[in-house]
Amino acid sequence: MTGRHTRSTSPGQLSRRSMLAGAAAGVVAPVAASALGSAPAAAAAKPGKGKTDGGEYRRIKIYAEELPSGLFGYGLEPGKATVPGPVLEMWEGDTLEIELVNNTDRRLSIHPHGVDYSTDSDGSPFNDSFNEPGETRFYEWRTKKPSEGPDGFWIPGSAGYWHYHDHALGGEHGTEGIAKGLYGALVVRRQGDIVPDRQFTVVFNDMTINNKMAPDVPILEANHGERVEWIAIGHGNNFHTFHLHAHRWAENRTGYLHGPDDPSRVIDTRDLNPGDAFGFQVLAGQGVGPGAWMYHCHVQFHSDDGMAGVFLVRNEDGSMPEGAQEAIDRYHGHGGGGHAATGG
Repeated sequence: MTGRHTRSTSPGQLSRRSMLAGAAAGVVAPVAASALGSAPAAAAAKPGKGKTDGGEYRRIKIYAEELPSGLFGYGLEPGKATVPGPVLEMWEGDTLEIELVNNTDRRLSIHPHGVDYSTDSDGSPFNDSFNEPGETRFYEWRTKKPSEGPDGFWIPGSAGYWHYHDHALGGEHGTEGIAKGLYGALVVRRQGDIVPDRQFTVVFNDMTINNKMAPDVPILEANHGERVEWIAIGHGNNFHTFHLHAHRWAENRTGYLHGPDDPSRVIDTRDLNPGDAFGFQVLAGQGVGPGAWMYHCHVQFHSDDGMAGVFLVRNEDGSMPEGAQEAIDRYHGHGGGGHAATGG
């Protein structure tokens, strides 16, 4: 890979298969900007021939920026950084090259979970892998399919719900960068996986959700019957549990049962601790209908203090279901923190 002081003159290339974020790709934005009317989180049915394991080689450009609130974020265009950052998506076998542009006056980086990378793409000061203020650096992430190992054992592939984050701002482990919003979701799919209509990233970061507290956590919306993918990520220093009202999923890689005899446990609550990530898909309002449904940390004093949000399932035609606005009004009167958190 190119060294830390090498800059590229080629523009970043966006792909619906390697990026699910924002209007630049015409697909679902991160949770802080998600809205009804977003285009489906579409993906090509089959990967073409590429650099690794039958996948494709993708290139994107990401900008790290300080936000007016004092938070930091990643974005696909200058001036468009968000908390959380854009959802990055790959298929098993793909390689993703990230050109990270540091538009801040602080040292920072980008470090992934769940994929393969060389030491110079580690994104940590330990391996001298980071961006100085104003610097551009390249990072390469690789994925692989499951393969048969020695003695009949199988080596896992890369498919899963993962995440990425800073590992250099404020110290050797990026503690300040994570606290102030430098994080995002990374999804690696396996061929045959179902692609959702909508996609939400929910990050429990210390005592906040996406660095906000109720009633300032943005409302997540879908229409009744749409396929919604949730990506849950844990950061900070606190134990959490993620709970979604009125919906449930299988505790496996996809969230679906793979046949009537699948022994996977069906759950509606799961531990979500620092460094952890999981994901699942549900049909919005399946079996319960439209309405305003809560999601929150089930550690009681955490939810009391503001770790709660709203999943609004609109009617199939997009109209507001009966009673939902009243529930949202009650949410806006939440007795918790009620203020955006800086993480500083």
